[in-house]
Amino acid sequence: MEKPRIRVYTDYKSPYAFVANKRLFELEDNLGVELEWLPYTLRIAEFMGTVEERTPHFWRKVRYAYMDARRYANAQGLTIKGPRRIYDAFYASAGMLFAQRHGLFRPYHDTVFRRFWNQDLEIDDIAGVSGVIASVGGSAREFEVYAQGPARAEHDRIIDEAEALGVFGVPTMVFNGELFWGNDRIDLLTERIQNPESVATALGSRHRRD
Repeated sequence: MEKPRIRVYTDYKSPYAFVANKRLFELEDNLGVELEWLPYTLRIAEFMGTVEERTPHFWRKVRYAYMDARRYANAQGLTIKGPRRIYDAFYASAGMLFAQRHGLFRPYHDTVFRRFWNQDLEIDDIAGVSGVIASVGGSAREFEVYAQGPARAEHDRIIDEAEALGVFGVPTMVFNGELFWGNDRIDLLTERIQNPESVATALGSRHRRD
């Protein structure tokens, strides 16, 4: 019997994506689902606006978000240090795709998240990401050829497909066509996995009311 599949969109520069990993891998271990990890590389200017446009209200929200993410991180024994600058995570996302193809996904994924949020990895530096690939048993040279060649078109196609589904942030999980955004939706996702008929029942009730 084929395992239920959950598509997970993530970005290494999202603290909420970082702290969601533990519970998502537990779904795979405990509920027998298959996780399909894909990059949704956030475009910071589009997601947050330019620095000049950011108001005091915006910065209060940012400070709260990091405080909130650290609470989740502390409960897991993880470290979250605020990024030193704005990052383009393309190379790290390309590394995710490369690592999956070479059977290195989990060590790569865990290493990149841990080192980036410990301020020990520049995820927009191809040499830094190549070093992670090499450290988990991959070929740095093959990765660099991929990252500087076909990776961009593949990465952009994945982003376009995600947005066609309605994805706008990370972590976003997609199960049976239904989107769940944020680590605080994992409980609801778990309910859907355990009782997939609940969606059809709820939709049927709504249509009858309409």
